[in-house]
Amino acid sequence: MEVIVPFSTDRPKSRLSGVLSPDERREFARAMLDDVLEAVAAAGGEPRVLATDAVDVDRPVTVDDRPLTDAVNAALDARLGADSERGTAVEPVAVVMADLALATPAALGRLFDAGRDADVAVAPGRGGGTNAFVASHPEFRVDYHGASYLDHRDIAAEVGAAFAAVDSHRLGTDVDEPDDLAEVLVHGEGRAATWLREAGFALDASEGRVAVTRE
Repeated sequence: MEVIVPFSTDRPKSRLSGVLSPDERREFARAMLDDVLEAVAAAGGEPRVLATDAVDVDRPVTVDDRPLTDAVNAALDARLGADSERGTAVEPVAVVMADLALATPAALGRLFDAGRDADVAVAPGRGGGTNAFVASHPEFRVDYHGASYLDHRDIAAEVGAAFAAVDSHRLGTDVDEPDDLAEVLVHGEGRAATWLREAGFALDASEGRVAVTRE
């Protein structure tokens, strides 16, 4: 299964600007991307990076500097739409965000399995976003504005696609805000967690709540 991994090279992780410098944000975003690519491959997927600019990774890269919705829909058109036009069986395509630092092969495997049984399978984010999905319905397209999980569930219904939700803490946790770093330090097993620790980040529960500190 081809797995598209969108990645922004332009000011990545801007909402972490209060705790990370621009160079640190680039390094941390790249560490998360590498973790996601490794987990996708270990789950049996074939990752392809969909980047806003050239990026040096040992995987295929497609450069598309349009907004996320437009870029992902173009990728879906090129795969799902092309299969449909040829009259061949539509092969499932997955989209997995590059900031899922907790993703594991097992969690992704559950999503991939659900996507083989349903026309559209979505792993929602904690805030109602869409962190990862698998689609095989030729008319399914995305809209990442607002609570996109609900939008994607409605879009699937509109085109007559069988829909499945995949409830997963690891796929539901995207790293956008400073508080999200605690999740990486607690549950992370890869490069992103290592990067944070080497950068001096740690957990402090001395005041009765877990907080992220930096030396």
